[in-house]
Amino acid sequence: MNKLRYYILDVFSQGKYSGNQLAVFRDAEEITDQQMQQIAREVNFSETTFILSDRNQNSRYDVRIFTPQEEVPFAGHPVLGTAYVIQREIIQNPQDELMVKLKAGEVPVSFDYQEEVIWMKQGIPVFGQTINADKMSEVLNLDRKDFNMDYPVQEVSTGLPVIIVPLKSLEAVKNVRINKENYYKLIEHTEAKGIIVFSPETYHPENDVNVRDFADYYGIPEDPATGSSNGCLGSYLVKYRFFGKSQIHIRVEQGYEINRNSLLFVKAKEHGEKIDVRVGGRVEKLAQGEWLL
Repeated sequence: MNKLRYYILDVFSQGKYSGNQLAVFRDAEEITDQQMQQIAREVNFSETTFILSDRNQNSRYDVRIFTPQEEVPFAGHPVLGTAYVIQREIIQNPQDELMVKLKAGEVPVSFDYQEEVIWMKQGIPVFGQTINADKMSEVLNLDRKDFNMDYPVQEVSTGLPVIIVPLKSLEAVKNVRINKENYYKLIEHTEAKGIIVFSPETYHPENDVNVRDFADYYGIPEDPATGSSNGCLGSYLVKYRFFGKSQIHIRVEQGYEINRNSLLFVKAKEHGEKIDVRVGGRVEKLAQGEWLL
């Protein structure tokens, strides 16, 4: 094999050149882990995915996800973008659903053709340790008064853990500046390596939450749209009744501070002691070609 077919997509987009960029490679089962990492570093998007084979087992497709720094077991926008390529370019027939098999497990993906939204079901959320707001303020370069102290700063995972930070205002979200020294000191003691901050104040009134996501550990100083983190956020909002309900269906805006306006849809519902969470968005195909090995 001396070349791979690939596609460039915008995921969680609001039209071309918005959302989170993704490169998807097909028939990658014969290339090495090192080659995958080198390609991901060369592309230098938040994530790059590799569909190991166009062949499937009961509509299950093996996929691997790499950041510029390392492979990750799960990530949101790569799942949706890869499912788009599988449906449009490999299957080439409308499908109600399919399964993307990752290192973290199988992720069900469904297609709403009327709304042009692709949805993924995330894992059952796990709520981890809480973190002192004073310590987090030193990481984010914010004052303690910027934090919404009615809710905890907490690690949550639906497959890839993240630290969730509730802020009072859009202005506080805009003012976040990561202190890298304090950031790396913090994540020495946390399972989560990424941080998502959020506020109920938004740029656009039709949206419900504004967020920013930071993951320097993975080579992503700031992510334009983060499906995994927003799934964790949806679970958090339900658990702590942020909107006063045990069920939500919200619009999340992200990426505005880095000029990659993104829109995510988040559904979460409490079932007894479990929370069912789904994250959806639109995908725009920009380019396709051959990558020379």
